[in-house]
Amino acid sequence: MTARVGVVLFPGSNCEHDAVEALEQLGGKAEVVWHGSTSLDGFDAVVLPGGFAHGDYLRPGAIARFSPIMSTVTEFARAGGPVIGICNGFQVLTEAGLLPGALQKNRGLKFLCSTVDIRVETTKSALSCEAEAGAVLRIPINHFEGNYTCDERTLAELRAEERIVFRYVENPNGSVDDIAGICNSERNVVGLMPHPERASDPLLGSTDGLTMLRSLLAAARG
Repeated sequence: MTARVGVVLFPGSNCEHDAVEALEQLGGKAEVVWHGSTSLDGFDAVVLPGGFAHGDYLRPGAIARFSPIMSTVTEFARAGGPVIGICNGFQVLTEAGLLPGALQKNRGLKFLCSTVDIRVETTKSALSCEAEAGAVLRIPINHFEGNYTCDERTLAELRAEERIVFRYVENPNGSVDDIAGICNSERNVVGLMPHPERASDPLLGSTDGLTMLRSLLAAARG
């Protein structure tokens, strides 16, 4: 079965076509979905891509969470559908309450654009089910507010339930517990700051992101 993935486009998103191309490279069928839509009929998975939704006014993701599509994304996720938020998409997921915690300004107040090593901490998620636990992946980052934070109780839950999906090998932004990506308790919603779609071709310097996207397509196929 060919998995059909909806890639949500908010005003200010800029990574939607990168995600579409990378997913189709793996045999998926990906389509851009306008944020004003209220339907995800026929889609097997959803990606909230990177960028600057609504210009990051107020704070990243704070306005995007009110887009009409987000009520449908929430219903889709609650029904068990795989939902992935990349960079700005991760920020939107936390603002929408689909993932706990928040993304704040990087340590040192510096915008980061580089390639980092992240470690796969669990294979029990929609973005890591085709990976190997302990594997180190080279994935680009591109953010100013990627410093993940949460209260001590939430962190304890994330650790105890093995919901920290990816950790930075060398923390670039100050994220608590070196967190690069987390999932919800049902493990079908995953947010991460690194960009797997930008590590999908040797010309881009790494193909390690394909492991994540292959996992998403596997989760979408059930």
